[in-house]
Amino acid sequence: MPKTPLANRPHDHSHCVHSALTEADTLCVHKGLRLTALRRRVLELVWQSHKPLGAYDILAVLSEQDGRRAAPPTVYRALDFLLENGLVHRIASLNAFIGCNHPGHAHQGQFLICRTCHVAIELEQKAISNAIVESAQDVGFSVEGQTVEVVGLCSSCREA
Repeated sequence: MPKTPLANRPHDHSHCVHSALTEADTLCVHKGLRLTALRRRVLELVWQSHKPLGAYDILAVLSEQDGRRAAPPTVYRALDFLLENGLVHRIASLNAFIGCNHPGHAHQGQFLICRTCHVAIELEQKAISNAIVESAQDVGFSVEGQTVEVVGLCSSCREA
């Protein structure tokens, strides 16, 4: 029987959010970066579920829940900061963002995305990254970055 990823297990999700914010604080202090209140809030919103969140979804929550009148460029700048510093990943096929499970070190993103419930599960498999780099080198291509997105059904949706 396969292990059920944390995203699909009942758990105290506030722990995920708290851990992500604590790691972000530590990382920013270590790198001498400024985690502004808006950047921190955007990161918190991204981590509130294991489902990728779009910039306009974030903007809507900021307006509705926080009463902020943030403009789209402000949210995109916050997301750019979080991306550049490895705190979130962009899921291109969904034009959305998800929190990074391993922000302390550089790695390539590999995601299993459920086509039904839209949960995204991050993997970190060096063998996959290495296979891509080696295959690219075989054809004279230099990889600068990679994100692998695999669409299918999570264990919860498959059982339903």
